[in-house]
Amino acid sequence: MPVIIIEMWQGRTLKQKKQLAEGITAEFVKIGVPAEQVQIIFKDNPKQNWAIGGKLSEE
Repeated sequence: MPVIIIEMWQGRTLKQKKQLAEGITAEFVKIGVPAEQVQIIFKDNPKQNWAIGGKLSEE
């Protein structure tokens, strides 16, 4: 049973997360994994908790 963890900045709507979940699940189904076994965890992070190149992303 695959568990997919997606970390991203906050701000995506429930509709966008639903679209991602459906699309990712569909790809696993293509390789033979039953849809009910695909688990997806969304972790929404504020930009202030994410740094790229030594700088906070909100800067």
